[in-house]
Amino acid sequence: MPRRSTKSRSARAKRALPARFRRTKAFFWLNALILLGGGVWYFLQPPGRQAEVRQLVGNTFAENKRVDPLDVAWDLYQLYYSPDFVSAAPAPGDRTHLYAGAPVAANSPAQVTRLLTNTGYLVGYDDNVGVARWAAYRVADISPLPTPAERPDRFDVDRRTVARIDSDAYTGTGYDRGHLAPNYAIATRYGEPAQRETFLMSNIIPQLHRLNAGLWKQLEMEIATAYPARFSEIWVLCGPVLGNPPARLPGSARNRPAIPEACYMILVDESDGRVRAQAFLFPSSPADSARLGDFLVTIDELEQRTGLDFLPALPDPAESALESKRATRVW
Repeated sequence: MPRRSTKSRSARAKRALPARFRRTKAFFWLNALILLGGGVWYFLQPPGRQAEVRQLVGNTFAENKRVDPLDVAWDLYQLYYSPDFVSAAPAPGDRTHLYAGAPVAANSPAQVTRLLTNTGYLVGYDDNVGVARWAAYRVADISPLPTPAERPDRFDVDRRTVARIDSDAYTGTGYDRGHLAPNYAIATRYGEPAQRETFLMSNIIPQLHRLNAGLWKQLEMEIATAYPARFSEIWVLCGPVLGNPPARLPGSARNRPAIPEACYMILVDESDGRVRAQAFLFPSSPADSARLGDFLVTIDELEQRTGLDFLPALPDPAESALESKRATRVW
């Protein structure tokens, strides 16, 4: 077989060089136009919006906040032009942990929840089933994001409850002690005493390890790091979906917690007098290949499954519009 000459290879290389150069040049000018357009847009915005943009861009360089630079342009569109937002006056009431009021039982007289107030979160606890029906917390952006204290090594009985569920009730059952209000998010915002409160058994539900250490944990870390860095603050509602009657953990414990059929999480973001939400309904054992976006639902669906009325303090038109929307994609 004849060998190709060095001269012919050199000629092909010379022809290929201009093509690569043209692509590089086009890429440079495209990015330059995007930056120029973004700069013009920025200077046309009111001061409050400019501050939000500076915060978002600045947080992309904070290593432990996990903000992907590719999210910045998408977030700017979402924050100011997304159809996912609903116009609504700022939610009334104390918004330290809750947005638009505590969930209430809707046509479910069997649900009798006891409000338990903690430093970094609230729970609506149901002694009849031995687990909280909901937990609520708020995560704000702070800089720098502190390193939390070492994770506590024990779970404590919550003496405010009648059920007095003990950590031993979970031993040998095949279920994890799954947090509702998460250790990391609460520890980094409210400090070590608040972190220890997340290890009260009133904040724990049975979860299979595949969910607890998988998608649930993934979403918790987004809430603790990237979401507040991108959106300034986030309100969260989460809890179990229980059967009627609910199954119970196996074993000989005097009080045995109810086993969720599924778990839900609702995230609420407010910006410029508008509000949006993304809601998830996770099966107890998601497939290994599952992604967060596979489990986006409407808040209306969660209300049907849980018997709870979420965001009850919103005006009815805004509540109806918001709760019927399914997020177009995971934030």
